[in-house]
Amino acid sequence: MNVDQSSSPRYWSMLKTGPALLLHSQFPVSECPLRSQILTEVMEELICSAADRIRMDAKEKLQSLGKFLTVQQKNFRKKNKVLEVTLAPVKMSEEVQLDSNLQIPAGSLSIPSSPATARNDCSITPLTPSPSPRVEVRPRMACPFSVVIAIDFGTTSSGYAFSFTHDSEAIHMMKRWEGGDPGVANQKSPTCLLLTPDLRFHSFGFAARDFYHDLDPEEAQHWLYFDKFKMKIHSTSDLTMETELEAVNGRKVRAIEVFAHALRFFREHALKEVKDQSSSVLEGEEIRWVITVPAVWRQPAKQFMREAVYLAGLVSPDCPERLLIALEPEAASIYCRKLRLHQVIDLSLQPITNGLDLDGTRPFDSSFRQAREQLRRSRHSRTFLVESGTGELWSELQTGDRYVVADCGGGTVDLTVHQIEQPQGTLKELYKASGGPYGAVGVDLAFEAMLCQIFGEDFIQSFKAKRPAAWVDLMIAFEARKRTASPGRANALNISLPFSFIDFYKRHRGQSVEAALRRSNMNIVKWSSQGMLRLTQEAMNELFQPTISNIVRHIEELMGKPEVRCVRFLFLVGGFAESPMLQKAVQKALGRTCRIIIPHDVGLTILKGAVLFGLDPTVVRVRRCPVTYGVGVLNRFVEGRHPRDKLLIKDGREWCTDIFDRFVSIDQSVALGEVVRRSYTPARVGQRKIIINIYCSATDDVTYISDPDVRKCGTITLDLPEPLVPPGAVGGAEAGAVIAGPERREIRATMQFGDTEIKVTAIDVISDRSVRASIDFLSN
Repeated sequence: MNVDQSSSPRYWSMLKTGPALLLHSQFPVSECPLRSQILTEVMEELICSAADRIRMDAKEKLQSLGKFLTVQQKNFRKKNKVLEVTLAPVKMSEEVQLDSNLQIPAGSLSIPSSPATARNDCSITPLTPSPSPRVEVRPRMACPFSVVIAIDFGTTSSGYAFSFTHDSEAIHMMKRWEGGDPGVANQKSPTCLLLTPDLRFHSFGFAARDFYHDLDPEEAQHWLYFDKFKMKIHSTSDLTMETELEAVNGRKVRAIEVFAHALRFFREHALKEVKDQSSSVLEGEEIRWVITVPAVWRQPAKQFMREAVYLAGLVSPDCPERLLIALEPEAASIYCRKLRLHQVIDLSLQPITNGLDLDGTRPFDSSFRQAREQLRRSRHSRTFLVESGTGELWSELQTGDRYVVADCGGGTVDLTVHQIEQPQGTLKELYKASGGPYGAVGVDLAFEAMLCQIFGEDFIQSFKAKRPAAWVDLMIAFEARKRTASPGRANALNISLPFSFIDFYKRHRGQSVEAALRRSNMNIVKWSSQGMLRLTQEAMNELFQPTISNIVRHIEELMGKPEVRCVRFLFLVGGFAESPMLQKAVQKALGRTCRIIIPHDVGLTILKGAVLFGLDPTVVRVRRCPVTYGVGVLNRFVEGRHPRDKLLIKDGREWCTDIFDRFVSIDQSVALGEVVRRSYTPARVGQRKIIINIYCSATDDVTYISDPDVRKCGTITLDLPEPLVPPGAVGGAEAGAVIAGPERREIRATMQFGDTEIKVTAIDVISDRSVRASIDFLSN
């Protein structure tokens, strides 16, 4: 918005002073044509802030009363030995809501009914003060857990949140971290870990980063600092339990141990916070843990995270149901169902990006931005309330409407296509998850490549090895400036070079860094006498463009597929979605085809959604299979149809080997709870284990397991118990006796492909006993 403030200096001065004075002012509309629109936004924020405070106060008072009654109940037991009165836990029967009959004086402000039909000059999506649409409440099974704790393990930053099942509308975020950049709200911690020279855990997050920064350069070479190590799991094609991670100083450690250290750190902090807020002592079996992973991760990577959780002690391998693996864009989609209009930014209605017009030339009025930010901060709390049904945004969706969630994180970009099913509010995946390594780390790698071009790749590699802590400092400085990059920015971005970098280069090359810049003929990067690199707007565009182009191209390709056409909404989530550079590129490319929505606190969207997923894992009713899965079997050989090299003659019969028995096909729609059953027979009497190889393919055109696009991806192991005589069996043996004869045994395996992980169970058909079954994707 570009407003001539000179026409009403008194009005703008009062707006800068505070919105409260503005509401009581008597300025006529003619003095400022945009007064009503600005008042609309301010008043709506005040209404929302008041409603949130009322609901939070009521919940806290009722919870305090419940804790008090619980304590009195325990004291009564101790004093009288026998409890004669049962005290029911206090719960909120109804959500405290703002009075729907609240009247706003006519002429004070006008509230449009929907952002789709009302486009005012402020270009801010207005709040519709009507109650959220009510949906049919799905019956829930009795929950065996008292609390759900979710960990969003990100490439660049990580965090945790939790919710109690008796108050599932309240999501409690982790405590703010000490350290970090001044003035930055550190709701999450950087994903960096520090080990001592003897490989013991030292610290995580800001503490690890700051301690490593303060080490003597010579001493730092012996410490093991890991940063953005999650990407290794995605990029390793042959991931196993023995896969190693390389620290900044070049030393290697088993990746499973590094991840376990980080998860153990979050476990200790999360449990302490949960216990501080719980009136009772929680046992381990009362906690359900949720770990987030990218949707494009294959099964080995998901199993790797599960094994790391076991090693860290969050969950026992004997209780695998206490851990859920949540897909990041799916978690974001679950949370987006709950959004109200005042909790999102609609880029389709918002021609302003980071204070600039679309052309990046005219600044947006800072007074209005400051007023809006002041109101937003007044609502900020570590506890978030979510809708019991679905949010207002979904009132515009009709049966069959679809939307895309683009999770733009630090390491990867994940895309998922969902359809909300009314009236129950469940989600249906319409196209298999897709994406790639197009996260914000790509910008960091482009910056490193630019430094190699200026100073030489050999020098950069030598500096990273000899001065690892200084290299980390340099990348931290770039990260901080990268967040402020915006399209149309006039002035350059200054990147401070550590003194050790300048000194090391002079000793290594015998000349100054300024001379190196002149010799490189890179005109888009300048040198400042204050010891800083000055990156022009052209330089920043060059760093961002490859990564952003990949993201936009991938979204466009996805939305061009027949299954994904007519998308109504595109949700941008994840830390990289905060970047004005990415926002403008997506808005420019797709703003006319769908509504582009960015939730407030976009970096926490996945974390909140992961908690909701842990509370109700059945919310995603249908998923799409990412690849084709099957096993190799023998079929009767048919001359002319089967190749001769597949012929096997056994017991006088001709068989064709390596036939691909398909379980599920790529992009096949699989409902939650839908199963695939196969029966297997041991090859010999007394066999105690059956091992079945699993094969997968990125295509559905598969005939044999030896086809070029087919690869072995895992194994199913069935541990067979001693066979028992079935009830009523004839033969003189007592019930439960071991079968002595060579009777044929049938083992029926049941596989589920509709969950976030593939699961397998099995039974012995004759005895109807469970057979220990496991599936392994890490031992290939």
